[in-house]
Order: sequence, then structure tokens, then C-alpha cells
Amino acid sequence: MNRSTLRIVIVLAALSIVGIAVTQIYWVRRAFDIRENQFNRDVNAALRNVAGQIFEINKTPSPANNPVNQLSTNYFVVAINGTIDVNLLEFLLITEFEKRNINVDFEYGIYDCSDRCMVYGNFISVKNSKNASLIKDLPPWKDEGYYFGVQFPYLQANLLSQMGIWGFSSAVLLIVIFFFVYTLFVILKQRRLSEVQKDFINNMTHEFKTPISTIAISSEVLKDPGISREPSRLLKYATVIEQESQRLKQQVDRVLQMARLDEKKIELNKEQVNGNELIKEAIEQCQMTIEQKSGDVKLRLNADHDGIIIDKLHFTNVVFNLIDNALKYNLGKPEIEIDTYNAKGQFCISIKDNGIGIASENQKKIFHRFFRVPTGNVHDVKGFGLGLNYVKLVVEAHKGSISLESAPGQGSKFHVFIPLS
Repeated sequence: MNRSTLRIVIVLAALSIVGIAVTQIYWVRRAFDIRENQFNRDVNAALRNVAGQIFEINKTPSPANNPVNQLSTNYFVVAINGTIDVNLLEFLLITEFEKRNINVDFEYGIYDCSDRCMVYGNFISVKNSKNASLIKDLPPWKDEGYYFGVQFPYLQANLLSQMGIWGFSSAVLLIVIFFFVYTLFVILKQRRLSEVQKDFINNMTHEFKTPISTIAISSEVLKDPGISREPSRLLKYATVIEQESQRLKQQVDRVLQMARLDEKKIELNKEQVNGNELIKEAIEQCQMTIEQKSGDVKLRLNADHDGIIIDKLHFTNVVFNLIDNALKYNLGKPEIEIDTYNAKGQFCISIKDNGIGIASENQKKIFHRFFRVPTGNVHDVKGFGLGLNYVKLVVEAHKGSISLESAPGQGSKFHVFIPLS
């Protein structure tokens, strides 16, 4: 799937998810409003019946207008032309609410005209569990006549609890959205890996093609019968074949080595090693390249612990890779500074160079497998993007850590920390 197709798929899928979510929110809100309106109608009908029965008991005339007034979404007041008996009111309210299946906790209060304040009546729970500590005084009404108020303190929660199917569908939608986001993340990750592996294959093909071509050309020259009469020329081409074969072997070994480390499991053959001497051995392996580039290596080996417990082979490769990178990624004469010291029970190594440096956005990525810092169409430095990933795996296998300080044009400085114990 190419980039434009992937972008179109993502946009269409995102629009679909957003459309479904907006539709779901709209219908949930509609369903909630319908249920709330139905509840208000039932409560109004029940309170009108209660008022009518009180009018009959008090033998007072019923008002021409509706005695029920809804002051808020959960607060109703009922005007009564006379005094109200608390016990009678509670009985009538419970009876009327039960007739209409209004199974919601409520509290009621009666307005006292003499004191001009609301007198709290009682809190009625459908579960028969009173919780007076959660009940507040009912707000008074501007009408100073006789009236009682009914409030449903947990109305919103009760209405929501009755919307079972809508709650279930909303939960399913959230799962779908989560699955979409996760799938999108996986797709983008797989695409990135695909691009990285494609670059790796291209680099590997070029790296293998060069020594193979050189060996093939040298072999053709050696097939010339007359070359036996030119020992110096014969030795030259034989040496070329040997060097390119060794180079090809190193590349194959590196790929196979990373394949064995695919699950980040390294079998270490630890032994007691002089860390300072190990660094000197790694420098000797790079000595030819250092001389070819007229480079300079400054050593300040101040670590006073001679016996770190490490895998000598792997750790030598770590130091070699860091020095090799300092030599390769340098446009001028390499100047490398290597320090060792002890800090907080650790054997510490810092390798500083004056190379091209690494931009901040790439510094966390350079330890990823196959990653190489983008250089446009210029590929002066060949490689697979495996070296620093291998370095990080080996250091972490020793329970250590590695960090980087770098800036474009200002070189790089790697810090390696290995516990002494």
C-alpha cells in the first residue's frame, strides 16, 4: 500500500468513526431527553392527582390553572389552598409515584406560611435506606401561599441507569474507536518497519555487490596465463581478493549476529577483564583506518578498577563500533577522545569525536535496528544501521546503560556505564 492510498484510507476511516460517534451522541442525547420528558409528564400527572386529593380532603376549590410548577429539571412545587398534613402528603406521594412506576429517590418539604420558610418533610428512598446527610434544604418559592415541594436529588443518575441499551452501544463504540486507533498505530508501525527493512535490503545489496564485483574482476585478471610472470601483480590481486573476502565475511557475520540477537537475548561469556586494556585492543583493530584518515586518538584511561566482569568479545565489539562510527562519520581529520573513569560503582567510558554530529530528532532513533540518519541522496557512508542497535543490546545485557550528547556539526559523545559488581 503506497503512501497516498494509506493516507486516504486513514482519513476515510477517521471520518467514519467521527460520524458514527457524532450520530451515537446525538441519539443518546435524544433518548435521554425523551426519557426525561416522559418522567416530567409522569411526575406532573402524579402531583396533580395528589393536589386534587388534598383539595377534596380539605374541601377547598381546585384552582383553574395547573397547581404544579416545575422550577428546575428535578424540583417541582405544588400550590395548595390550605394547610397540609405531613403524613397524608407522604402517603399520597408514595401511592401516586408507585402507580406510575416512578421508582426514584425523592425528598419533599412543606412551606410554612407563619415562618415563611420551607419545612423539611422527609427523604423517601426506593431502597428504604435514608441518607439524611446528603439532603439539603429545599429552596423556597416566591409564592408565599401554601405549597409543598418535591425534589429528585439523584434524577440524572437514575435516568442514565435506565438507558441500558444506549450505554451498551456507547461502550461498544468506545471499543471500536480504541480498536481503530490501535489498528492505525499497528499499520503505521508496520509501514515504518517495511520502509526501514527496504532500506536495509538496499544497503545490504550494495554492500555485498561491491566486494563481489571486486572479487569477480580480480578473478578474471588472475585467469590470464601471463600474470604468472608478474609476481607483484599476482600478489596485488590476490591481496585484493583476500581483503574483499574478509570484508564480505564481516558483513555476513554482522547480519547473522543481529539475527541471533533478534529477541534481545545475548549469551554472555563473562570473565574478569582489564577495561583499560580492552579499549586499547579495540583501538588497535581500528589502527589502519585511523592512519588512512590521518586521525588522532587521545586516551585518558583514569578508571582505577582492573577487574570488570564482562563478555570480552562482545564488549570489544561495542568499543570498536563506537570508534568506527567516529571515524566514518567525519568529513575531516578525525579527532577522538576516549576517557574511562569510575562513578557510583560503575566503570564509565566516554568516546567523543569531532564528526558531523546527530540532530536531536534522530538521537533516540539511532539505537533502533536498521535506522540510519537520513542524508538525502548522498550515501557516502555505507552500512546496515545495525551497529548502534547491537551496542545498546550488549550494554543492556551487562545491566548497563548508554547515552548520547550531540549536535549537528559539533560532533558526538557517547557515554557507556557498566556496573562493577
